[in-house]
This record gives sequence, structure tokens and C-alpha cells, in this order.
Amino acid sequence: MAFSMCKSTHACIRVGNFKGPSRQVKALTAPVACRPRASARLTVRASETKESTAITGMVFDPMGEMEAIPSAVEESYARQHYHPSCEAAMNDQINIEYNVSYIYHALFAYFDRDNVALPGLAKYFKESSVEEREHAEMMMEYQNMRGGKVKLQSIIMPELQEFGNDDKGDALYAMELALSLEKLNNEKLLALHKIAEDCDDPQMTDYIEGTFLSDQVEAINKVSHFVSQLRRVGAGHGVYHWDSQLV
Repeated sequence: MAFSMCKSTHACIRVGNFKGPSRQVKALTAPVACRPRASARLTVRASETKESTAITGMVFDPMGEMEAIPSAVEESYARQHYHPSCEAAMNDQINIEYNVSYIYHALFAYFDRDNVALPGLAKYFKESSVEEREHAEMMMEYQNMRGGKVKLQSIIMPELQEFGNDDKGDALYAMELALSLEKLNNEKLLALHKIAEDCDDPQMTDYIEGTFLSDQVEAINKVSHFVSQLRRVGAGHGVYHWDSQLV
């Protein structure tokens, strides 16, 4: 039995190799003569017949549409539809995550001093520093997965080294600083998402949304609660009791 198809608004099927005369079964409205092209690439043939009839008008040509694999060792084999702007923006965000982690680490060291002795805040900022560093490492893994190159940049510590404040107290001052950093980080993530959107990279936008944006909004809300609580308790003994809840 042999089947033949033609590129047309009509389709016809010729059924042969029966004991009786060959028949034509028309599809849709009117029969159309099926003439296989000489350049057809695929032939379907039943074993009972010697006739070879090509299928023409194919929509998908895998051999003709495949991308060439880079031959140079320096080039990524996995890279596909990853715009250089997305690659550069991801490296910038990695640097931002490391910088925020660096500041949180400095806050941990400050509250862990013997003459400050707020172990709850020291624990909180140490964990926050580790979390931000983990975010940077996750982005580095993503960069490699997409075929980009991780390019680490300098980490700049602000001149601020002491976090004491006569008006607000060190705990409230540090937590307000943390809230500003979380909001800044969220702005940078949204900018990164916009670059991926402009470069028509739905996979990258989905990655940013599903991995970072929700957590960032929750972090902003959590730190906002801390700021409100510290403003209520005031400085001194109230901060000591509030800090003990974080341990």
C-alpha cells in the first residue's frame, strides 16, 4: 500500500495493490492530482509495493533548521537565544548581591561585639549575609547554564563602619539601612527582569520571577515589620528584649 500527499488546500489518498482496480479516495471537496516533487526528501513506502511516492510540502525540516554547534573550545555549546545584554545584566546583579552580603556581614560583626552584645541582630545579619551570597551563587550557576561567562567585579564597602546613632540607636539605624538595601535590591531585580523582557527571553524572566522576586517582596515586608517594632520599643532596655526574640 502506498500513500502520497501534495501541498494543496485539498488532500487525496491513492490506495493501490488491491485485487480490484485501484481507487481514489477524495478528501474535503475535489480530487487533486498528487505529483511528488523531484527534490522531496522523505519517502514513505509499504513493503508490499515497489512504488516510491514522496511526501512534499513538509513544514518542519529538522536537518535544514538545526543550529551549528560551535567548534571552538572557548565558546559555549549550550548557549541559545541568550542576549549579551542579559549576560551583562546578570553579572551586574551578581555583584549587587555580593555587595549587599558584604554590608550584612559588617553588620553581623558590629552586633557581635562584646560592647554591643545584641546576639539576635548578629544572628539575623549573619544569616542575611549568607542568603545574599547564595543568591549570587545561584545566579552564577544560571549564567553558566545559559552559556554566559561569569565576570566578578569589585566589592565596595561604604565608608560607614560604625552603625551607632545617637538619635535612633544602632538597632533601628541598622534595620532601616537593611530595609533600604532590600528595596534597592528589589529595584535592581526588576530592572534585570525588564532587560530580559526587552530581549525576548521568557525563560530568564520566568527564572527571575519564580526564584527571586517573591522572596524579595517578602523580605521587604519582614524588615518593615522590624523597623516598626523597633520604633515602638525605643532605645535601651526595649531593644534588649526585642533582640532576644531573634536568637
